Parts: sequence; structure tokens; C-alpha cells
Amino acid sequence: MKKEYKYKDRRLVGSGDGDCPIVVYSNPIESEKKYLIETLKLDEHTLQSALDPHELARLEFEPDHVALIFKRPQNYSAEDQFLFKTASVGAFLFKNQLVLVVNEAYPLFDTLIFNQERSLPFILLKLVYSTIFHFLEHIKVISSISDELQNKINRSMENRHLISLFTLQKSLVYYLNAINSNGVLLDRLHLNEAKIGLGTEEKELLEDTIIENNQCYRQAEIYSNILAGLMDARVSIVSNNLNVLMKTLNIITIAIMVPTFVVSAFSMNVPIPLEKHPLAFYIILSLAFLSVLGFILFWRYKKW
Repeated sequence: MKKEYKYKDRRLVGSGDGDCPIVVYSNPIESEKKYLIETLKLDEHTLQSALDPHELARLEFEPDHVALIFKRPQNYSAEDQFLFKTASVGAFLFKNQLVLVVNEAYPLFDTLIFNQERSLPFILLKLVYSTIFHFLEHIKVISSISDELQNKINRSMENRHLISLFTLQKSLVYYLNAINSNGVLLDRLHLNEAKIGLGTEEKELLEDTIIENNQCYRQAEIYSNILAGLMDARVSIVSNNLNVLMKTLNIITIAIMVPTFVVSAFSMNVPIPLEKHPLAFYIILSLAFLSVLGFILFWRYKKW
């Protein structure tokens, strides 16, 4: 699907006027891919890489444009079951046009506000800059979910909470790889500032983006290390909860068996003491009660 954008009220809004400076292709169909390859002269491999969620970020120079692929968090859905994935964005910077290719409909410019009309390289860098904060927001959500899961694990003996925690840890590994890949891309952009034609404002924004990306990577790394360090402890907690349950069940079983033995002993079909006593029923019940009380006192004495 093709969508064009232009400046309006300090924002980039969708437009159907044609000849817009920014064009976004969301999951392009074959005819759109053919136009991008044959008319705009995009490299076919680079175009396919822009639609591949597993592709690493990179920078390439073509005769009439600069091709970038950077990573972003993929939109989360309940079907992912706590697995936060990453996606790729292909950015093709021409002299008078910026073409973006994504594998799904994604609000690229909804959070971007500009004081004035900016150059295409500035818009591209601003887009990468906003992606960093998108990663940070997802990392905070992962941290919040992991805290909730850990509280459930403390009271649960089920494996599903542990599996969800493992999935979150896997997500952070994906994010670390994507953020690091973006960092390599930003370093290459910094080395090729003159070749790309970045102005003073673009250079300042690029430096800020590099700093924010490094901080984002460190924060994701901290969360990943903490989560990994707690996994063994959480597994031990689940095992300990199971042991406590087995201990409780054993207590209940023994507590039932002791009075049952007393009652069974006086229920045998043979001559037994007290069978002619008028209070035999109450005496037997009292003995059963005393056996339970004796068991409880013995259990506490042993501190089991």
C-alpha cells in the first residue's frame, strides 16, 4: 500500500496530491515492487531486506540515492504471547524524495512534530531517533510484565509463568541485537556525514541519536542481565513451592491415617475391648482425637 506525506501544521500528514517529498510503501505488492526496482532503481536485494524482520541494519550507497535499513520494535499483539519482536524499515534517500518501505502498516510520523519545514535527511534521522524511544517504551513494558510474572511465580507451581518469563528474556535478546545493529548504522552515518550531505542541524541530531541509542542499549542490557540472573532463583521458587505443597499433603494424609487406624482397630470383626461398654463410641472418638493431637505435638516437636 502506497501513502504519500507532506508538511502541514508542523506535522507530516497523509496526502493524495501526488509529487509529495515522502512516500511510504507498507507491505508493497508486486506491481509496487516492480516500480521501485525498475523506475526508482532500488536494489532488489536491499528492497527484500527492508521487508525481512531478521535483517541487520546497514547503510549502502547507490548512484542516485542512499539506502538505509534500520530496526524498530514490531507492533505487539496478544497472539505473540509475551514475545516482543523487531522489524526492519528500508529508507531510500533521494535528492528530492524520501522513500520508506515497511512490512506492515505502521504510524511512522504520528509522534513527530517539527518547528519548521525540515530537510529529508533531518526527517530520516528524526525517524530513527523516535524509534529509540519506541524501544525504550517496550523495554519498560517488558520490565512491568516481568515484575508481575515474578509475583505470580512466587505463589504458583505452574510452568506457564516461567515460560512467559523465558519469552520476555528472549525478547530482550532480540532488542539488544536490533539496538546494537542500529548503533553500527549510526556510526557509519557519522563517518559518512559529508558524503550524505548532512548539515549542521542534521549532524547535531545524529550525535544526539547516537547518545540516546547507546543509553537505550545499556538499559536493555541491564534489564536483560537482571532477568537472566533471576531466572534460576525463580525456578528454585517453583520447585520449593512444589515441595511445600507435597509436605502439606503429607501432613494431611498422615493426620487422616492416624485416627483412621484407631477407628479401624475397634471396627474389626473379632472380640475387642470395650465392645460391651455403654460409652464405647465416645471413648473410641476420644482416642482418635487424642491420636491426632499427639501427632500434631510430635510434628511440632520435630519442627518438620
